[in-house]
Amino acid sequence: MNIPPTEKLSRLRISDRTVPLDQIIAVAETSIPVEISGDTAYLKKLEDSVAVVNDFIERDQPIYGVTTGYGSSCGNRFSARDIDALAYNLIQYHGCGTGEFLSPAQSRAAMLCRLICLAKGYSGISLDLLDQLAAFLNHGITPLIPSEGSVGASGDLTPLSYIAACLTGEREVIYKGERMPAGQAIQEAGLEPYQFRPKEPLALMNGTSVMTGIAALALARAGRILEAATSAAALCVYGLKGHSHHYHATILEAKPFAGQARVGARLLELLDSEAAQAGCSDPDSFQDPYSIRCAPQVLGVLADAMQWIGPWVETEANSANDNPIIDVPTGQILMGGNFYGGHIAFAMDGLKTALASLCDLCDRQIALLIDPRFSRGLPANLIVETTEDAKIYHGYKGLQITASALAAEIQKLAIPAAVFSRSTESHNQDKVSLGTIAARDADKICSLSEKVAAIHLLVGSRACQLRKNVESYPALSEIINKISSFSEPYLRDRPMDKDIDGLAKAVGKGLV
Repeated sequence: MNIPPTEKLSRLRISDRTVPLDQIIAVAETSIPVEISGDTAYLKKLEDSVAVVNDFIERDQPIYGVTTGYGSSCGNRFSARDIDALAYNLIQYHGCGTGEFLSPAQSRAAMLCRLICLAKGYSGISLDLLDQLAAFLNHGITPLIPSEGSVGASGDLTPLSYIAACLTGEREVIYKGERMPAGQAIQEAGLEPYQFRPKEPLALMNGTSVMTGIAALALARAGRILEAATSAAALCVYGLKGHSHHYHATILEAKPFAGQARVGARLLELLDSEAAQAGCSDPDSFQDPYSIRCAPQVLGVLADAMQWIGPWVETEANSANDNPIIDVPTGQILMGGNFYGGHIAFAMDGLKTALASLCDLCDRQIALLIDPRFSRGLPANLIVETTEDAKIYHGYKGLQITASALAAEIQKLAIPAAVFSRSTESHNQDKVSLGTIAARDADKICSLSEKVAAIHLLVGSRACQLRKNVESYPALSEIINKISSFSEPYLRDRPMDKDIDGLAKAVGKGLV
């Protein structure tokens, strides 16, 4: 259910060809090197787009953002001698981001997505700018990008200004694990500060690459959360003495959603055993509660949503999403709105909703297992009553409260961001996407969901161990063994925060 790799990647070559989403994620999360294609025809495509820009400047023809002001100030006209100062000021006045910095992986994803965009040959930028972006990625120079301040149209102007500034040696980066001025990192890496050419600062800043980079990584995390939640659901089925026949192939074929079918098949795979139990024979337990019985139908929504969200994010990452763009065959410079992040906003709002539903399912299954009214014979709060003082212990009750609190917070964050569009920049940007906010919400929800999944795994594992005979289910036993490496046996009340944190990080990395 994770994003499948297209091939094992040792080096990513950038040209005007499509870069698969899994490769974007791999470069962002690891140190896989990036290089720019040396294909002659491709390099000529870049040169020709630059030539169109230079021709307009030489003929004193206005180019938006090069010899005109920006946004609502586009009526202002400037001569060729003002181009450098105008571009420098663009970078400077957008240096007003706030909030926590993006993670190093998110910053790398944003740089790579911007590199892919500019490499399409529509932006009028030089090979040298692409080389500088690739050098930052390859040397591990990671711009510190404040997370707040983008309305998602015109793209991610404010956060992308931090990448633009860092390329020239201004603002701050993380390099070799240390925070330092960008100029110092460039010098230590043996590089040179970049000198922008006409149109390059605007091309670099005016696009959707920050929201897209965040979205790509959130989607990868969502796939890992789905795997963990599916494993935890299987543990809960066993712990509750539930019925695996609810996931019969014919049931899934009768409602042919591919993701739902994959989740159901995975549950059956995990619950397969030569000693498979028949479930409860009690008439009152003839059917399991919805949170158990409908697990494929709930988790499958996320699995199926990822099948359209992934291509949308990949398409956005591989688009020329700046303004204006260069039509080399006709020699035209075209002003449009590809910087609008509506597709990413809608995709991330959808991902948020599916994750919120997943976490609500996790919380409901946890509640079933710790409540003796519904747990089919398990001790209250999963406490082993083997000693006289067992009644002073409270077991996993606290974990369920935390899971419920996390699920509620996730549901609050799942409110669609895109519907809160507002007019900005003197009513020039009078309809904005808020795609970056939606992507950041999705990222936050992933962090919370990993913790919910961790608690789900802890409680499900405990229930299976109390139910006994789980050793006859090899797949479940393997999951329980992995969980045990992050959590010591629960013999009496103790803090569980470190257990949750360690297991949540493992979920985020796909280790459980």
